[in-house]
Amino acid sequence: MNFQGITVGFALTGSHCTFAEVMPQIDRLVSAGANVVPLASQTLMTTDTRFGTSDSWQKELKERTGNDIISTIVEAEPLGPSKRFDVLVIAPCTGNTTSKLANAMTDGAVLMAAKAQMRNQRPLVLAISTNDGLGLNAANIAKLLTAKFLYFVPFGQDAPLAKPNSLVAKMELIPETCEAALAGKQLQPLIIERFH
Repeated sequence: MNFQGITVGFALTGSHCTFAEVMPQIDRLVSAGANVVPLASQTLMTTDTRFGTSDSWQKELKERTGNDIISTIVEAEPLGPSKRFDVLVIAPCTGNTTSKLANAMTDGAVLMAAKAQMRNQRPLVLAISTNDGLGLNAANIAKLLTAKFLYFVPFGQDAPLAKPNSLVAKMELIPETCEAALAGKQLQPLIIERFH
């Protein structure tokens, strides 16, 4: 993979349990030559969990990318006119974010950036992580699957016996999905087996 000259927006939302899987994918993009610009939801910016503190995740994002975090609507608004991102990734993309995106809601930096990306007809890559993917959020995922310029990191059930509605993307496929999306293609297969 060669991402030389490519600017990747990389947005994280509140599925804190997947942050450790997501962070190495930022490193892979940077190693491939991408300029990675981090974005974060209000949840990441303000919430400490058993998976780490807000401050520690913010510090890690800045260190891995070498860029400041875009975390407010005001900071994200210029992304539309500037056409700054060649591709925008939302990873993890929670059920809450999926629902809002499918219903054209813009209440934070991540969704403002997503709106700008779609307005500019540039690829938006979603790496879903939701306990409700085969529940009420299934309708939102289906709606987004038909949207133009929107691509999914291949996903599957992560714990079908304990959490039968849960869907999580295979985060290791984020760079490959970005590469395919930049060529206007959905990485296949889209539905994969994650359960072991």
